[in-house]
Amino acid sequence: MKVVIIGGGPAGMMAAISASQKGNKVILLEKMQSLGRKLLITGKGRCNITSSLPIEEFIKNTPGNGKFLHSCYQNFTNQEIIEFLKEQGLEVKEERGNRIFPITDKSQDVLNCFIQKLKELKVEIRYHTKVEKILLQEGIGIKKAIGVKTQNQNIAADKIILATGGKSYPLTGSSRRWI
Repeated sequence: MKVVIIGGGPAGMMAAISASQKGNKVILLEKMQSLGRKLLITGKGRCNITSSLPIEEFIKNTPGNGKFLHSCYQNFTNQEIIEFLKEQGLEVKEERGNRIFPITDKSQDVLNCFIQKLKELKVEIRYHTKVEKILLQEGIGIKKAIGVKTQNQNIAADKIILATGGKSYPLTGSSRRWI
């Protein structure tokens, strides 16, 4: 199966890793010149990775309706992201407030773990690739995504994952539009 992922932040990179580990051909599209730009500035450049709180406490401390995210948190837990990083050779430490940081205090080291795994899995990464439109096939009462249109070409896909994040920091590539 061919999976196209739009967005090269942590969610997009993890989606690419997961899809690739399940035997899919994966193409990760990023409109900027590099992956994980917002990740690099989190925690003042140290990368506040996650919290060590148990999932139920984690949910209680999630702003808004944390219960809405319960199934997501159960699908890939805070402990699993810590284990993923350790498997990639990066140790972590816990600081006050249950915050987890890389032992090196460098967000680049966290990003390098993602990039290393993407390379190992042979995920195709296309930089400077802005998606202009999701291509749809219309059937009787349904629409099915069949690919994406970029500024240069159409890319067919069996599955599309939208992982474009929020617009919190425009200099990192965040924008008002999802593509």
